[in-house]
Formats: sequence, structure tokens, C-alpha cells
Amino acid sequence: MKNLLILICSLLIFSCQPKHQEVEIIAAEDPLPSWNDTPNKKSIIEFVTAVTTEGDAKFVPVAERIATFDNDGTLWCEQPLYFEFLFSIDAVRYAGKENHALITSPEMKALVAGDMKTFMQRGEKGLMEALMISHTAMSVDEFNTLTKSWLDTAVHKRFGKKYGELTYQPMVELLQYLRDKQFKTYIVSGGTTAFMRNFAEGTYGIPPEQTVGTMFAAEFVDKDGSYQVNLKPQLFHFDDKEGKPVAIYQFIGRKPILAFGNSDGDLQMLQWTSTNSLPNLELILHHTDSVREYAYDRESHIGKLDKALDEGRQKGWVIVDMEKDFKTVFSFQ
Repeated sequence: MKNLLILICSLLIFSCQPKHQEVEIIAAEDPLPSWNDTPNKKSIIEFVTAVTTEGDAKFVPVAERIATFDNDGTLWCEQPLYFEFLFSIDAVRYAGKENHALITSPEMKALVAGDMKTFMQRGEKGLMEALMISHTAMSVDEFNTLTKSWLDTAVHKRFGKKYGELTYQPMVELLQYLRDKQFKTYIVSGGTTAFMRNFAEGTYGIPPEQTVGTMFAAEFVDKDGSYQVNLKPQLFHFDDKEGKPVAIYQFIGRKPILAFGNSDGDLQMLQWTSTNSLPNLELILHHTDSVREYAYDRESHIGKLDKALDEGRQKGWVIVDMEKDFKTVFSFQ
């Protein structure tokens, strides 16, 4: 009788708990709550579960659990122009007021004067020149101060949010899910290492030493006992296309078992990951949501997805459909 009374009391106490607590318990079991329950989400969870479960045929030792992610268009928005280029445009305008020694071409002078039409006539070469001017001929400390100031104040015209707020919530969750399962997560992106290191750790939880990108040359300078590292107007490594697997080899030293990109610039990283003798997973984020973000692929000048989309479908890579797979795109929505 005593045991029966204890059982009845226990059931009554449990039944009196607020229902929202039960919902919270269920939600806590989902490692990717901002993803819709689609086959793609299931594929990700099944892969991670398999490679991290001892005794499973696909189990991968902790040391080999390397995951690489592109940044622009994969972890945060990249439209209507790569955010780092927007930073460079603003930085060149600022530098022009200080009579920057590298501002010599008519296009750069037009940019400083606010003549965007003349500046854009030079196209990609003009953007790359602006990138070099805004990132070099200064110390690393000066560049970091300039970058952080811009990230703290600049606002995206469409969304009215700071650029650091335009990270994809489902991707931030995926990064954390992987780290919870003892993966080491890296950024391997076309953006510069110097720029990304100023926000990657606070935004994604990825520290500077795990952030790999395009790099300018640097030099150690001793100015009367004031020691600093200066950035030079000379390209050291271009981290796009073939440069991505090269950078992974040079700076990481292990082939990933998971790679995530969104454009043709990520194709070679995905291809190289697929050759890993260990179980591996290749993923592509397809931008299909014009309402919550942007819809673009084959014809886009920013984040073009053409060859990688065809090869991904042919080889059975996971093609994440933003409109269908993402329950939430940005955390503020």
C-alpha cells in the first residue's frame, strides 16, 4: 500500500508540471532547432551521430574530426556585395581624406570623391585594388581597430542590421553541434584572414587560429623600440577555388571529413574532402529564399553557384535548400 501511495503521488506531481516545461525538454533534444525537419537535416544528424559513436562502422577518432566552412554566403549573407568589399569601399574613402599614398588611380580617386559610377567601371579589378588599399600599408593593430569600428557602426541597407547580425542562425547551430561532438571547426574562405579574425570568434565561436582566408604579406618592424607587424600591399595567398584545399593542407594539415560551401569557389574544397578515406560529408547551401534573404545561383555575380551545383547533385552531396531547410534564416527574424 505504501509503495502504491508513493507511485500515485509521483504521478500527480509529474502531471501538475507546466506543459511548457515538457516542450522545453523536447526542444533541448534537437541539436538544430532552426532547421526544418527535412531529409537534409536528417542526413546531417545521422552522419554526425555515426562518426562520433564508438563501435559504429563509420566512427572517426576525435583528432580526425575536421570540419571546414566557407564564410561569405555560407555562414553569413553576401549580397548585394561581399561585406568585406563594402568595408573596403568605406575604408578607402576614409583613407583618401588622409592622403593615402596608395590612392593614385583615377578610379580610386573617384571612389574617394563619391563617384561610384566611375569607380565601378573598373569592375572586379577596382574592388581588388580597394581591398589592397584598405588592408595594407598599416600595422595589424591599426587594421584591427579600423575593422572593429566599421563592424560596430556599419548597417546593411536592406535589413537595417549590423553586418555581424546577418549570420545564418541554422549554421551557427550546426557549428556548435559539431563542436559539442568534438569536431574542430574551421573557416576556409575567400575573405581575408585579417578581416575575419575580427569577428569570427565572437560570432561563430571559431578562434583566430582556426580562421583561414586570403592573406597579404606582412613584415616585422622595429620603430625605435616600438615593435609591430605591418601589412604589405602584396598578395601572400589567395584563398579561393584551388587555393582552398592548398590552404587546408598548408595551415590545417588534416583533410576534412565535413566541408560546407555555397558557390563554385568552394568546389575544390568539397572535391578534396570527398577523397578522404574516412567517412565524409559534403554540403552546399543553395540560396533559394528571396523573401527572407536572397535567391541566386548560376547567373549571380556574387556567390555564383553553377558547376558545384551540378557536381553536387551528380555525386549525391547534400544540397541545403535555404527556403525549405531553414526554419529561421537570421536570429532577428
